[in-house]
Amino acid sequence: MANKLFVGNIPFAMTDAQLGEVFSAYGTVTSANIVVDKFSKRSKGFGFVEFENEADAKKAMSELDGSEQLGRNINVKEAIPRADDNSAPAAAPAPEAPVAEEVAPMEEVKEEAAPVEEKTEEVVLTDNVEEEKVEA
Repeated sequence: MANKLFVGNIPFAMTDAQLGEVFSAYGTVTSANIVVDKFSKRSKGFGFVEFENEADAKKAMSELDGSEQLGRNINVKEAIPRADDNSAPAAAPAPEAPVAEEVAPMEEVKEEAAPVEEKTEEVVLTDNVEEEKVEA
């Protein structure tokens, strides 16, 4: 286990200092920071706490996971280090996708179109336009 803990479901009103105080009851905290949105500067509801030694981190994790802080039950877990490119957490390689079995091609079904009766109507056009007399 590492010295760094992930803390989730942090109350939005909690500050870095308050987070550090909560965890300092279990050992020497070297850093405590809540992640904030870079545009709104509002808490994202999670953060990280780093302890001086591993035993204190383990004790804090077991004692504080699920505890209520400012009206919310926080989640405390071991922090997972990010990959080298700092874009995502390190993960195990994805398992190889299963190979699909070959299936015989389906026979093409030909449908015969029903005969269409053509109906035509004779349309007679008449000039029923009345001329208006324009007075000059």
